[in-house]
Amino acid sequence: MNRNLFLLPFAACLSLLFSCNPVGDAAHEGEYMPAAPDYSDETFWYKQENDTDGDGADVFYLVSTWEADWYTDDSLPCHYADVHNPGHRERMSREISGVAGYMADGNNFYSPYYRHMTIDIWETQNEDTINSRFRIPFDDVKKSFDYYMRNFNNGRPFVLAGFSQGAKAVVELMKTMDNETAGKMVAAYVMGYKVTPSDTVSCPVIKGARACDDTGVTVCYNSVSSAEHIPAVVAKPCAMCINPVNWRTDATPAILHDTIKVSVDTDNHVLLLDGYSGSEYAPIRGFLNVGDFHSAEPWLYSDHIGANIKQRVESFRSTR
Repeated sequence: MNRNLFLLPFAACLSLLFSCNPVGDAAHEGEYMPAAPDYSDETFWYKQENDTDGDGADVFYLVSTWEADWYTDDSLPCHYADVHNPGHRERMSREISGVAGYMADGNNFYSPYYRHMTIDIWETQNEDTINSRFRIPFDDVKKSFDYYMRNFNNGRPFVLAGFSQGAKAVVELMKTMDNETAGKMVAAYVMGYKVTPSDTVSCPVIKGARACDDTGVTVCYNSVSSAEHIPAVVAKPCAMCINPVNWRTDATPAILHDTIKVSVDTDNHVLLLDGYSGSEYAPIRGFLNVGDFHSAEPWLYSDHIGANIKQRVESFRSTR
């Protein structure tokens, strides 16, 4: 797989709106809002069903940010991806198909296209703005997950996973789970986003992974060159981190790809990387990929994550 296809998950592409509705609430006055997806329509899903033996799990994956602010023909701005626009879906599918390349092996893989907010919203680095704007994406995510549980899951164990904005959605989705649903969750993979102390206090479902094979846990990591380069908007404060190379939560280092030393900063709950420049990933708007390795998160550890999903699924099934 050519990972260069995925170097810019926040691709700034201006596109015409194929299906938009004027926004009716005051918070979005003067903007256009893309029409919500109908998840009974296969158009709004990326799916692979590879569990032919019945001993795998489902993977429910949530994509990151692929659009910048864009404008309609009559110059109204839009701060969200349009899932009715084939170009927007195609860009999302670049990341989704790459992740499916290592998560879907032996599993059924489901990823909804949703109205993610644009990189311009993240660029504000304002938590209130981000959380306010996130209501639209999360409404789609929650509806897609509910549809998945009713129509695709059939009582099977499942893995939640997401990168960046998608990882934020994973955290918020766990907060909505009832005990029955949470009991089917093998693990949640929060790649390139934070799990805050308040998240863990407010949601007993969110428990940090402590080993390679514990289940019902959250695998969370953010990779940086040094503590001063932790991007607060996605990685601080964070309450947990596990090394996806040696599956330890202490500072014991591991070697990745023969040359990269990976260790946990136990004070800041991030991964410290030595021997890796991340130069293949261009800086994003001056606040990501600048001493951190945000764009690399789904790809740098992909072999280890793919193998670990299999390990946790096996562990989950062995206790049921």
